[in-house]
Amino acid sequence: MTPEPLDDQKVRHAMRLSTLEGGFATVFINWTQGSVLTGYALHLGATPFELGLISSVPLLGQVLSPVVAWLGGRAGRRKPIVVACAIIGRLIWLLAPFLVLLPTAQRAPLLITVIALSSIFQAGGGSLWIAWMGDLVPPRERGRYFGFRAGIHGMVGMAANLTAGTALDALGSPIDFQIVLVTAVASALIAAWILTKQIEPPVIAQRLHFLETFTLPLKNRNFRHVLAFNIYWTFAVLTAAPFVIPYFLEHLRMSYTQVALWSAIAAISGLILAPQWGRLADRAGNKPILEIATIGAGTLLPACWMLASPGNLWPVWFGGVVDAMVWGAIGPAQFNLALASAPKEHRSSFIAVLSATTGLAGFLGGFLSGPLLELFSSLSPRTGSGWTGYHTLFALSGLMRSFAWLWLRRVHEDGAIRVRDLFTWSRWT
Repeated sequence: MTPEPLDDQKVRHAMRLSTLEGGFATVFINWTQGSVLTGYALHLGATPFELGLISSVPLLGQVLSPVVAWLGGRAGRRKPIVVACAIIGRLIWLLAPFLVLLPTAQRAPLLITVIALSSIFQAGGGSLWIAWMGDLVPPRERGRYFGFRAGIHGMVGMAANLTAGTALDALGSPIDFQIVLVTAVASALIAAWILTKQIEPPVIAQRLHFLETFTLPLKNRNFRHVLAFNIYWTFAVLTAAPFVIPYFLEHLRMSYTQVALWSAIAAISGLILAPQWGRLADRAGNKPILEIATIGAGTLLPACWMLASPGNLWPVWFGGVVDAMVWGAIGPAQFNLALASAPKEHRSSFIAVLSATTGLAGFLGGFLSGPLLELFSSLSPRTGSGWTGYHTLFALSGLMRSFAWLWLRRVHEDGAIRVRDLFTWSRWT
């Protein structure tokens, strides 16, 4: 079947449809991650090591992305594979609500298994989806569009988190988690149905040999630099990311509603800031945006967490704004820099290798995060200083994040300006 040609009207409709589809997918993502997943894992009796695995195992699923990309290239179509992976990966989550019926010792390990199996399908389909969207959205508009899309989905996520937080605080366990998880899967299936209505740009079957799917991206010098940055950055983030929500719930003694309020502040701020970052990236390039935002993610964001204490949560609320400020820039810029660095004719292969390598790095970071927290907790002062293993872990991750800009220096991006020129206002007026 020959893919239908695209005109501007069809592209605009497809972009609106993608925003709608992403809204339903956001509900699923937010309710199978974050405070809901952390709370459910704690209810199932997960240890710190298991909490680290729960956050990092989804990244390990990305390792098989090149295999899915190879299949998509051989088939010459991405849409059927993306839809199939989305449906299977999301249906697997229907097993999670029933884990409470099993013996306690089996619950957390089987939750990790559910996450791993689901992630294999979702990550594989996700890398093809990125290449699909890269062909669909005009390059000159990617920053604005994906910034706007991120802002809208942030608001959807805010509403979802507030709803889930209220339900988890009001209902008894485990029925509260079970209702939320089943509803999340229903929302995900609606998103998959919308995907079936999406158009696919014309694509030529990429008759790459199987090994070429892995090796071709590694032969591209600039893309290797992009890979190096993403590998380092993902590892640095995942050394602390699995324990931000546990820190909120256990150390700061925040309720689920308060955690949802923190995410709401981030979502509202993101609705304002993310599109602005996107417009700036379209004009200045993604590389300088990443250089600035990663430094903020390594300094300001961990500081907000570490300055908070039980009963003194104002740094957390301010941190919600900082969260939107840095991730509203990093997410779209990282996404668009990868697209810009991958040649169109083999984009699926390049993005899949990026997904696989960063997945391994993220898994390693998350795998080490639990033992690191236990080590730092054992070394923390026993006095009432307030300094805990969480603080040491956040400080370590923040230090690593702060130096991520060094890995961007060797990346070339056409049209990107230097960071110092971002502060020359006359350039933009």
